[in-house]
Amino acid sequence: MFLLILGLALFAALHLPKPMALPQRAALVEKIGDGGVKGVVALGLVLSVVLMTIGYQSATFVNVWFPPAFLTGINNLLMIFAIGIFIAGGIPGHVRHWIRHPQLVGFKLWAVAHLLVNGDLASIILFGGLLAWAVVTLIMINKRDGKGPKPAPQGLMPNLIHGGVTVVAFLGATAAHNWLGVYPFG
Repeated sequence: MFLLILGLALFAALHLPKPMALPQRAALVEKIGDGGVKGVVALGLVLSVVLMTIGYQSATFVNVWFPPAFLTGINNLLMIFAIGIFIAGGIPGHVRHWIRHPQLVGFKLWAVAHLLVNGDLASIILFGGLLAWAVVTLIMINKRDGKGPKPAPQGLMPNLIHGGVTVVAFLGATAAHNWLGVYPFG
């Protein structure tokens, strides 16, 4: 469990909104350059994911609650929305126009969906910790930036691309879960 929590803490620390980390970042850029800082952060993020994965897989199973079977369908529906909203961050369609920070909102929805169907302590720590990080980060960004202009949608084609990419990404996530032995459809 220690590695899981350490990975979460490292992930959260490396994802602090830039203004909060400016003094430390500026000092590092001075020493190793901007590219070096980006490389260190990227390596740190990979390490945080590895720590979370090893910590999660090696954690002793402690059941906290038994998710009812009907939550599997709700989870899958939420996952389609989570993936679609997350992807909208890179596509100038209507979803990006409606939601200010689609990647964080999609990430929060992903965490909630996983909390619905995983009742063990390690899952609650992992997905709950990531949800808490996303909520705090979104609050900090909104406090820092206020309400800015939203990007205007760019017509029908980005929406069609967004829908297609969402379906492909959802099918890919489902296939990856099946390959790992976690069957999302029960």
